[in-house]
Amino acid sequence: MDQYTLNLLFVGATFALYIGIAIWARAGSTSEFYAANRGIHPVTNGMATAADWMSAASFISMAGLIAFTGYDNSSFLMGWTGGYVLLALLLAPYLRKFGKFTVPEFIGDRFYSPTARMVAVVCLIVASVTYVIGQMTGVGVAFSRFLEVSNFWGLMIGAAVVFFYAVLGGMKGVTYTQVAQYIVLITAYTIPAVFISLQLTGNPIPALGLFSDHTASGVPLLERLDQVVQDLGFAEYTAAQGSTLNMVLFTLSLMIGTAGLPHVIIRFFTVPRVADARWSAGWALVFIALLYLTAPAVGAMARLNLIDTVYPNGTAEEPIAYDDRPEWMQNWEITGLLTFNDANGDGLIQWYNDGSASFADTAEARGWEGSELTVNRDILVLANPEIANLPGWVIALVAAGGLAAALSTAAGLLLAISGAISHDLIKGQLNPSISEKGELMWARIAMAGAIVVATYLGLNPPGFAAQTVALAFGLAAASIFPALMMGIFSKRVNNKGAVWGMLAGLIVTLVYIFLHKGWFFIPGTASFDDADPLLGPIKSTSFGAIGALINFGVAYIVSNATEEPPQEIVDLVESIRVPRGAGAAAADH
Repeated sequence: MDQYTLNLLFVGATFALYIGIAIWARAGSTSEFYAANRGIHPVTNGMATAADWMSAASFISMAGLIAFTGYDNSSFLMGWTGGYVLLALLLAPYLRKFGKFTVPEFIGDRFYSPTARMVAVVCLIVASVTYVIGQMTGVGVAFSRFLEVSNFWGLMIGAAVVFFYAVLGGMKGVTYTQVAQYIVLITAYTIPAVFISLQLTGNPIPALGLFSDHTASGVPLLERLDQVVQDLGFAEYTAAQGSTLNMVLFTLSLMIGTAGLPHVIIRFFTVPRVADARWSAGWALVFIALLYLTAPAVGAMARLNLIDTVYPNGTAEEPIAYDDRPEWMQNWEITGLLTFNDANGDGLIQWYNDGSASFADTAEARGWEGSELTVNRDILVLANPEIANLPGWVIALVAAGGLAAALSTAAGLLLAISGAISHDLIKGQLNPSISEKGELMWARIAMAGAIVVATYLGLNPPGFAAQTVALAFGLAAASIFPALMMGIFSKRVNNKGAVWGMLAGLIVTLVYIFLHKGWFFIPGTASFDDADPLLGPIKSTSFGAIGALINFGVAYIVSNATEEPPQEIVDLVESIRVPRGAGAAAADH
């Protein structure tokens, strides 16, 4: 059976499963649509949360970014995992005890202000739409390769599938779909990693194989990788290259952005009790760790395999001829995500760091006139089984896993967006008397609109999938996280402080991102570049931590300059934080 047919079988079977679950668990009420009727078991919710969390950025893009950058991009792992601990300890139980459907609803009630609720809606939509752009980028990459179409058509097909099952099922359908997607994605990520680790090191556990000896050379795998990348003018793989300040801010931005992401927070509204929210978070960390412990090995091994493919006789010898390139390269060229430009006309594929001044003399002596191979970093995990010559069924499994990762998170984000618009904006502000049927209709219309916007922007994303997602984390860190923290742990912050804090954090961070990535992510409109940022070493992906500090500062200054919150709000904050009676969480709305 040829590879294309295998891909269709695996992807088709998993999609039939997801859509079947969506139909079986179709939401018939607003409670089922927004919070699955608060009836999800903690283990089930933990697995669904892990799938919601491990997006295209985690499955497709993160290992690729680690592969091409090395140690510096390990901050993705530290920030995302650390942020989940913050979310589990500081936010999830308290928000579940409050007993509402959405994050803006909590902010509106806690800060006794419809304005605060509307500002929270805006913050949520801006962060979530930016996040969905990253997911749709990943969907386009996966569909384009495995259906052997252009990236444009891959994105269009993916958008249609997301629309069908997310709009139909709501939170109830999405929860059970995400459980199935987690099983698919973790299997698809782990099996190829085990094969490749065995090939390169003889160790079947990828996380241990990363620190084992490279079988072919007899030296430690990471030492071998350091050697070959430096032979081609690239930076040392295992050493820090960038600014320590930027790395710290980036990690912090990812951490607090994680704890402020609405599509993850709303998962904790689906369990019966407050204690279940804590257990859900614990189980989710276990399920997430299975992938995150494997990702560094996947990245390092993929980079080594890619170099060995281009330089089969070693980096000191001539690279392969373009006409002799392996089939996997030909397949990815169809998508436009891997390209070759024969700069010196010799028919060989020279791939090296042509921006390295120290390597320039070596390149000139070898007759090289520029690096001729361009590899989109988002393709590396999906291409990894092909690069390593693994069986066709493994390649097809990875296709299904990549799509499961992207689609599960896209669905969760779209639910957060639809809830904010239909429940918080329309029912909460514009039309409080709207019927339940009308609210569901607007939720689905909002979801469809968000898919259209994200698909359009996904055609020209502001970065690779994980980089685009990092921008969304920065926006959530600067706007939503401080409001939630102050809402739970501060009795002094009032409605005016919360509103001005959220606006200050969001606007300053958004402007900084637009200055570096283009206004509204339109290509050619950027004034700065992350290679040479506006504020010293602070890149646009790291600015969320600064935005959060601005949010906290403005909120406290404004709150202390204005009247204190009413006594009933002080009592509300006290009731959220006191454990007594926490088991009987408010289940009504």
